[in-house]
Amino acid sequence: MWGPTAPDGSVSRWNGTTEPGVVSMDMLNTIDYAALTCFFAGWFGYTWYADHSRWSARSITVVMNQYRMAWAREMLRRDVRVVDTTMVGNILTGIAFFASTTILIVGGLVALVGARDEAIAALAVIPFAEPTTPALWELKVLLLLTIFVYAFFKFAWAFRLANYCSILIGSGPREGDQLDPAGEAHARRSANMLALVARHVNRGLRAYFFALAALGWFVHAAILAAATLLVVLVMYRREFRSRAYKVMTEEAREP
Repeated sequence: MWGPTAPDGSVSRWNGTTEPGVVSMDMLNTIDYAALTCFFAGWFGYTWYADHSRWSARSITVVMNQYRMAWAREMLRRDVRVVDTTMVGNILTGIAFFASTTILIVGGLVALVGARDEAIAALAVIPFAEPTTPALWELKVLLLLTIFVYAFFKFAWAFRLANYCSILIGSGPREGDQLDPAGEAHARRSANMLALVARHVNRGLRAYFFALAALGWFVHAAILAAATLLVVLVMYRREFRSRAYKVMTEEAREP
């Protein structure tokens, strides 16, 4: 709740006690700044590494893009494309699940702002929890809220792009075993659209991973930094060193 305006022009708010506190940038200490720097550097740095750097060519996403291209070519050779529409429908179902779940999380975070004092009191019983002020608590909730709003936009746009893929499947020309230039161009267009869907879904899922790291800030800033490094390590392994990557890149053999 906003309090009265002080003589120097600063705005005060209630800090959960009988005395109003003054909102100030001093509510973040050095560890908080260092942890937030680690968090954003880890998120943006990993996104650049996995999506834009020269090393991104060795990710499972790029490997799957090759299979998306193969799928698009085979799709044009089929008279009946029920298999293709079913596959896109499965993709739409998964995206819709995450989009609706994200909206519920956003609503829960908004409600959490109203239960600020109770939540702060609940965290205070954790032995190693860092003491927090109401203003700092709201900043932490705002960070999570921003992450999940970003994730929702990614999933919502991916859902729309997946619907475009359905249109591309329906408008694809019937081709023989050898695709003509027009058929090859349509296949590449379809594969590129599927790749865009995957990219936005990946960005949304990545936001979920970093939101889990951001939860650590509610306990202590050092946990935020440690969780960020752990999330980056887990995502790197899954996209560049996972068994799934080896399965998709190695020669076929008996399991």
